[in-house]
Amino acid sequence: MTFDLTRFYDDFPRVEAEFDAALDESLRPRGPEMLYDLVAEFGLAPGSRAVDVGCGEGEHTERLATRFGFDVLGVDPVPRHVELTGERAASGTRERAASGTGERAASGIRVRAVLGSVERLPVGDGTTDLIWCRDVLVHVSDLDLAYAEFRRVLRPGGRALIYQMYATDLLEPREAAAVFATMGVVPASADPRTTERAIAAAGLRVDACLELGPEWGEFAAENGGDPGRKLLNAARLRRDPARYIARFGAEAYEIMLGDSRWHVYRMLGKLSPRVYLLTAP
Repeated sequence: MTFDLTRFYDDFPRVEAEFDAALDESLRPRGPEMLYDLVAEFGLAPGSRAVDVGCGEGEHTERLATRFGFDVLGVDPVPRHVELTGERAASGTRERAASGTGERAASGIRVRAVLGSVERLPVGDGTTDLIWCRDVLVHVSDLDLAYAEFRRVLRPGGRALIYQMYATDLLEPREAAAVFATMGVVPASADPRTTERAIAAAGLRVDACLELGPEWGEFAAENGGDPGRKLLNAARLRRDPARYIARFGAEAYEIMLGDSRWHVYRMLGKLSPRVYLLTAP
């Protein structure tokens, strides 16, 4: 579009207020809860075996057990994460029992966590009904091996839900290099073509691919979240690096700046998450 000074200063101001009002109207974004709703649509029975790959501190591990009654195994390469997942599960069981809502825990549903990696899951062949993998595979260099492991452990007809962030054409090379290095992202694994080739090579069927764009960021902003704060954080970090490096160190500074950029880039469409829903044949 060729810049027209008259249209910019004359025509646009005539609609600016109405345009602002239109932008105040919600587009009804979905939030992270949608992932659990997608699992509900799988129709897996209570007692089904689920593996939370890269379970972190166990938030999703426990939620899969309490909402669906699954027997859930959390797998993570970080010992502290395994410990925290176990602590979370034990605490949740006590709280549900104390409040009279411990029926599922009492019925034998388990939450466990073990050390392991996505490239070598400590799970038997064909024993798993659900793979849940959120915010993990962007850090993995060998996606072929990761998806082959998913195929190995899933029973025939088993399902997988994969959530991952991807780079878009809007992410400039220097932006990608800086944020990927800080956040431990394997560049090739942030390319959806790499993911889809690995899924195909593993023999898994893609039932759906949902591209979410900035939807979760919009949801957070409309529900008291902090995507706008990430932009403010980035501005302060860039304006006075020495202030924060002196207090927290250079490594912590880079991590905080990388995390702030990550969220801002998602809101701008430079990064875009996708959900892949898969079935093992």
